[in-house]
Amino acid sequence: MKYLLFTIIGVAMVCNMKAQDRVLTMEEAILGYELYPKNLYVQWQGDKNVLTYIEGTDLVGETAVNGEKSVLMSVEELNGILGAHLKGWPQYSWKDAKTLVIRRQGKIFEVDVEKKKLSAIFTIAQGAENVTSNGKALVAYTKGNNLYYTDANGNEFAVTKDENPDIVNGQAVSRNEFGIQGGIFWSPDGKKLAFYRKDESEVGTFPLLDINTRTGSLREIKYPMTGMKSEQVSLGVYDVASGRTVFMDVTDFGREQYLTNIAWHPSSAYVYIQVLDRSQKHMRLNQYDAKTGAFVQTLLEEKNERYTEPLTPVVFLKDAGSKTFIYRTNNRDGYFNLYLVDAASGKVVKRLTDVDADVEMVGQDGKYVYYTSAEVSPVENHLFRVDVKSGKKTRLTRAEGWHRITMSGDMTYFVDNYSSLKVPRVIHLVENNGKVVKELLNAEDPTKDYNFGEITLGTVKTADGKYDNYYRLIKPMNFDATKKYPVIVYVYGGPHSQMVKNTWQGELRRWEMYMAQHGYVVFVMDNRGTSNRGAEFEKAIHGQCGQAEMADQMEGIRFLKSLPYVDAERIGVHGWSYGGFMTISLITNHPEVFKVAVAGGPVIDWKWYEVMYGERYMDSPHTNPEGYAKVSLINKAKDLKGKLLICQGAVDNVVVWEHSLSFIRECIKNNVQVDYFPYPCAEHNVLGKDRIHLMQKVTDYFEDYLK
Repeated sequence: MKYLLFTIIGVAMVCNMKAQDRVLTMEEAILGYELYPKNLYVQWQGDKNVLTYIEGTDLVGETAVNGEKSVLMSVEELNGILGAHLKGWPQYSWKDAKTLVIRRQGKIFEVDVEKKKLSAIFTIAQGAENVTSNGKALVAYTKGNNLYYTDANGNEFAVTKDENPDIVNGQAVSRNEFGIQGGIFWSPDGKKLAFYRKDESEVGTFPLLDINTRTGSLREIKYPMTGMKSEQVSLGVYDVASGRTVFMDVTDFGREQYLTNIAWHPSSAYVYIQVLDRSQKHMRLNQYDAKTGAFVQTLLEEKNERYTEPLTPVVFLKDAGSKTFIYRTNNRDGYFNLYLVDAASGKVVKRLTDVDADVEMVGQDGKYVYYTSAEVSPVENHLFRVDVKSGKKTRLTRAEGWHRITMSGDMTYFVDNYSSLKVPRVIHLVENNGKVVKELLNAEDPTKDYNFGEITLGTVKTADGKYDNYYRLIKPMNFDATKKYPVIVYVYGGPHSQMVKNTWQGELRRWEMYMAQHGYVVFVMDNRGTSNRGAEFEKAIHGQCGQAEMADQMEGIRFLKSLPYVDAERIGVHGWSYGGFMTISLITNHPEVFKVAVAGGPVIDWKWYEVMYGERYMDSPHTNPEGYAKVSLINKAKDLKGKLLICQGAVDNVVVWEHSLSFIRECIKNNVQVDYFPYPCAEHNVLGKDRIHLMQKVTDYFEDYLK
């Protein structure tokens, strides 16, 4: 019996050791969704303080006040209502406390969960996109370049009838910059429909090669490059009752102005537009009469010698008689903060969030404004609330890490979904004073059986010594402090990015751990120019993209070289898009440091990039020729010494093919060897199973030339 016990223990120890020696496959590294912590996808039931989620084959509601659970609807009941044969619950949302919304097979179904019956069906035309409901009885959408809406009786109405292919209605404009996510904006009463109209008749085109046709064909896209003609945008308001459209009289900055962050007055009588000039240095927040299109007044202005970037529509304060609204900008006090503004005069009543950190509003009830903030740490995200009258601030989340918040309709409760470096995921139901009501989920580590290298977070000073840059460092599997290891620096480094956060495994990209398991130190660092650090940190790159970023990354290299286990003769770098630009910038400007590089979809010269993004950070090629010349990688091709592989989607509509092909041509002209691998059917990002091939290609390149 004793011998048997020892045998069982020995077998268990061997099995446990083998289990913890598991190494990622490339497929797991790229598509291994099961290796992410379990999540609980909860929604508030309209304005009720009831959490809803799927449990087995049932839609369950759980009251926040006492935790009482009940089945709102089974999948069998749903099948009976829809005439379907679903085995599990489809994606759903709540129109209001009793109406469930499900979209499938070209239709939108509204289901009354109390009466267990169908309350409305909206048939959406084949090919419809940008589907948007008014929250009542109408659904708008685009087909081709025109805008339509339909009612619950299946009647379709055309809002626009433009036949000119250069005129686009109801779609996002300005290539989704300035916080623009869509082109359709229903009024609060659901009786008016604001929409973007984009005239691209003067915008240049770029050809994309489609090899799927018998002889190949070219698909031309409208692509406004820096310094060239841009789109002309207007905002129309369609009145459902009369069928009449008026266009807002926006004449601030001439033909090529940008219209951003559309908002409605709660009465549906006025529309608010943040109007930005072509140079993006001057913005006006204007009010317009929705009935006539007439300009009413300019409420606020922002000016900045580098750029001003409006990202957030105004939000009217509840229970204030529509007298004040909340406005967000980083152009006044150096950080994205919230301001209370008088809606009649545009006078700033007060700074609601008086903190030296970027903040984002998540909800408000008239008495309190709830916001998340970087004020605890730039790599952590915490929830606060501020009393509108007194200005008193209260921190509502305490656990270390990055908190994602879902407020209830009346702001009485919130769901706190958070993680930190060693905490996979915890979800709490919390009262609006910060008191935890219940733990909804405490996820296990799905990678516990894998042999992962140690992950640490730390800081390195910026090149100018003013800030701390945060990094993520992964040691190789089975780390031996007496050995010297090669290093892969993964870089992005561009605006609107933050690669390093105090989340589970430090916001790890799984491929990084794959490389650590194959004997590499992996290093990722956010530099100046990235987000969540304030305006000065972000705008340090203006006019000379890549320069401050490189200087900071080289400070990271100096830190790496100080580590006794780093082999300074074997340092590689990899990045995509802006990261591809950074990758080639680093290997050509610092050939003595970087031995191997893999760049994906790289920007090569900013004169070939699009107007809205490119001119914000680089100004126009006409006004900043020195800056464009200095950062152009065409001029650096001759300086390439190490091994460089460039990968590019052949139908990339973001960083068009002219970039990488021009760099290759310059290498040929200078008799510089370089490797190139196109993905014939990929756009800007190589996705799905094709990405397994891509990352194996990247891995093999480092294995061949860096190991």
